[in-house]
Amino acid sequence: MFINAGCQFQDQGGIEIGDDVLIGPQTIIATLNHDPNPEKRGGMIPKPVKIGNKVWLGARVTICPGVTIGEGAIVGAGAVVTKDVPPRTVVAGVPARTIKEL
Repeated sequence: MFINAGCQFQDQGGIEIGDDVLIGPQTIIATLNHDPNPEKRGGMIPKPVKIGNKVWLGARVTICPGVTIGEGAIVGAGAVVTKDVPPRTVVAGVPARTIKEL
C-alpha cells in the first residue's frame, strides 16, 4: 500500500484497505455522516468504507461513508465517490460515475 501526502482518514465508522492500494495526495475517506432528519442532525451515523486490492485512488479523491470500491478499480483525481464502485471499473467526476470497465 502507498499513501501519499496530506490524506485525511476519518475512521470512526471503520476503514478496510486491501493490498497493493495506491492512495493519491489529499485523499479524504469519511465514515461518519449526519442524520438527514433536522431533529436528529446533531447525531452521527457511522458506515464503513471498504477498498479492495489493487485499487488506485487519484489525487484529492473523496470517499463518502458506506462506499465499497471493488478490486482493481481506478478513481480519477478529484472524484467524489458516493456509491459503490464495481471491481475493475474506472470512475471519475462529482459525483463519481463510471467511465469504462477494465
